[in-house]
Amino acid sequence: GLALIVLGHGSLVLGAIVHGSVLRHVAGARRTGTPEYAVANVGSVCSGLLSIAAGIVAILVSHNLSRAALHWALLSVSLLNCLLSTACSVGLALAVALTVHSRGTHLVRGCNSSALPLDARTAIATNDCPFNTTRIYDTALALWIPSLLLAAAEAVLSGRSCLVALIFQGIGPCARSHGKDQV
Repeated sequence: GLALIVLGHGSLVLGAIVHGSVLRHVAGARRTGTPEYAVANVGSVCSGLLSIAAGIVAILVSHNLSRAALHWALLSVSLLNCLLSTACSVGLALAVALTVHSRGTHLVRGCNSSALPLDARTAIATNDCPFNTTRIYDTALALWIPSLLLAAAEAVLSGRSCLVALIFQGIGPCARSHGKDQV
């Protein structure tokens, strides 16, 4: 439970930093950014919030083992978080792959300059961009890769919490071999 809370806060903070330092520049006034970046970022923030909730429910279940309603709450929240964190991991992997494949040109589309470089790491000679084009590529990747790892860890821990909730309810093949005392 505590690990999910810590990972959730990490995802939430990284998602907010990505939005503040990368996505607000990428979208620009003309909203020319690709939707993959925004969807991956929103998924990361939602996954972080749901991980925090799943961690809180897991802690509540550990202190109240006899309450079946908490077991069902843990099952539903952890299953939903596992699915959302997995989708978030896929979305972030897609965002990283698109960015690396295009060498960051999707990131600098919001720039008003007509002379966009083939590589986002090269400087644009004109001063038409409202952001530093040489740093946006590195910043995006430096924030997306840890966010991807956090989302994957959230998915794994949520899957384990879901399995524990199934064991507590006596559902599935593991329920017969594990008792509540062993878990």
